[in-house]
Amino acid sequence: MLKRIFRKDLFRDYLTPRRLRRVLWYAVYMLLVLIVQDMVLTQIRPGGVCAFIPPAAVAAVAMFEGAVPGALFALVMGVFTDMFTPGTLITYTVLFPLIAFCVGVLAQFFVNRRFLGFMLLALAALLLTALTQTTIIALKSAGSFSAIWTGILQTLWSLPFSALVYFPPARWIE
Repeated sequence: MLKRIFRKDLFRDYLTPRRLRRVLWYAVYMLLVLIVQDMVLTQIRPGGVCAFIPPAAVAAVAMFEGAVPGALFALVMGVFTDMFTPGTLITYTVLFPLIAFCVGVLAQFFVNRRFLGFMLLALAALLLTALTQTTIIALKSAGSFSAIWTGILQTLWSLPFSALVYFPPARWIE
């Protein structure tokens, strides 16, 4: 049994040039999303609200790659988002894989993998992220739930920018 688990050609099935190329594209995609988030979207603040697109990027990858690969991408994206976002410790590292797994399952069984289906799943991901952010703020400030409106505005402001993160993963899928 151990010979079958540790055989020499075990990684040959998983590390094909095609898969390595796709992993490289997703790493570049993640880097670009984080750069746009931190350098561009944080500067555009109508009403004091900043757009937040990493949940939509996680939803896009999970929608096209599936629940488990999407959750792995989301875990890495969550770690880097936590590193780039001040005041969060492991919030996105825990939240993004949960979102990705749910989106991957929904896309596999219930939602069409087209643009409208993505926008619905991205809206759900953005709302869940905003709800988590406002809950953390409310717990830190002794139960003040005035940040809920800010979370709703953040979701609405993030939705147009989220449409842009749909197209790279949609193009990479054959």
